[in-house]
Amino acid sequence: MSKIKVMIVDDSAVVRNVLSDVLKGVSGIEVIGSAADPLFAMRKMEEIWPDVIVLDIEMPRMDGITFLKKIMNEHPTPVIICSTLTESGAETTMSAMSAGAVDIITKPKIGLKNFLQEQKPLIVESIRGAAQAQLSRRKTKPLTKVEAPPKLTADAVLAPPSKGAMTKTTESVIAIGTSTGGTQALELVLSALPRVSPGIVVVQHMPEKFTKAFADRLNGICEIEVKEAQNNDRVMPGRALIAPGGLHMMLKRSGAQYIVEISDGPVVSRHKPSVDVLFRSVAKYAGANALGIIMTGMGDDGAAGLLEMHEAGAMTIAQDEASCIVFGMPKEAIKKGAVDKVLSLNEIPQKIVSRNDS
Repeated sequence: MSKIKVMIVDDSAVVRNVLSDVLKGVSGIEVIGSAADPLFAMRKMEEIWPDVIVLDIEMPRMDGITFLKKIMNEHPTPVIICSTLTESGAETTMSAMSAGAVDIITKPKIGLKNFLQEQKPLIVESIRGAAQAQLSRRKTKPLTKVEAPPKLTADAVLAPPSKGAMTKTTESVIAIGTSTGGTQALELVLSALPRVSPGIVVVQHMPEKFTKAFADRLNGICEIEVKEAQNNDRVMPGRALIAPGGLHMMLKRSGAQYIVEISDGPVVSRHKPSVDVLFRSVAKYAGANALGIIMTGMGDDGAAGLLEMHEAGAMTIAQDEASCIVFGMPKEAIKKGAVDKVLSLNEIPQKIVSRNDS
């Protein structure tokens, strides 16, 4: 099996050197070159084309978003944005994700070398996931309108649900989990929903600071309200709550209402927020009142939690392979027997609106 060829494009020599060192010797990955700006990168890429590009946004001569759009128009290639951990950096990164980037690697303004070295497992996973991305599938449109740390399960945050704990109510909860390619998929799904839609809770694997910019951007283009979740926010019709990066989100019940709890805790299924944690809480507190949807992403976060939702009486859906950027998470959920229906991205918005239909 050939190695994943990586090109690093960043005007910081420190970033180029540290990322090259981090990836050196990693099985199945080869850094074929680095460049200080897109114009230098294009010259090198004429000789050998990379499988994955790690791209800074703010660079001289040509900015990263302009380069990204050029790549996507002329030679679609998986791009991972290497962005600073700032509010302005987050907003710009969301524009890049909308333009076709598949994932984000963060970099602080200080302590850069140590930070990137500590993030080695996540950087390697991001590159491997990006290499699997099927970019031609981005054309799908919705209905109109390394050594990894120990892999913990949701037990580390929340006890398993008891069987049949929740009675049926009129208020539904839609729980969505996604990762690589999920920003585009969520935009397509949520922007297709009418203002009167069931309450939605979402885990999208994304670093802290970026989830607020992502939610704000979606809120500007959707009929429903989309916001980064805060502790005790109510889950209600016409609203989607996005789990904040770096924290877990769990569904709770307060009387007849559903609310969310935002809390810190260990990384679960190698992620925080974790889809497994959200799905387990939905199984525990909503049961058959819920609909679980697992969409594009690498790895298996959410597969175990979706099975728990299924066993608690919830309807469960996986995005189909043809419309996924990366089919990893849905595939693992299907293998576990956690999925009732496999639907294309086009079909998911209608199913959310008419979840009570068989």
